[in-house]
Amino acid sequence: MTTPASVFTGTGRRKTSTARVRISDGSGKLTVNGRDFDRYFSHDNFAKQAYAPLQTVSLREKVDVTANVSGGGVSGQAGAVAHGIARALQKMNSELRAALKKAGHIRRDPREKERKKAGQPGARKRFQFSKR
Repeated sequence: MTTPASVFTGTGRRKTSTARVRISDGSGKLTVNGRDFDRYFSHDNFAKQAYAPLQTVSLREKVDVTANVSGGGVSGQAGAVAHGIARALQKMNSELRAALKKAGHIRRDPREKERKKAGQPGARKRFQFSKR
């Protein structure tokens, strides 16, 4: 199966979320997992975070975005979609890289949840120390 030249893909990741994003020329229609962008990201902050790369390069009303996202929570998924959009935009037009990079959209956020250590209540938390 081949994709037309006007469709650009990007993979975004954040925490444990992964987003596969497809960008094509259009009228600004944004969908995530088959649902409207604003309905999927119910809180405005998450929706704004997800389409921030489009706002940075002023293409919000000029491209259609379709994203399939899995894993993690709403915050991680919004970050993953934003990362995927930025990578797809970079493929679409390499001149956009400077603006996206300056705004911090190209770099993957490396922060992950730290694992819980054996014999302790959490990743960093320790049981109370008793001297005697």
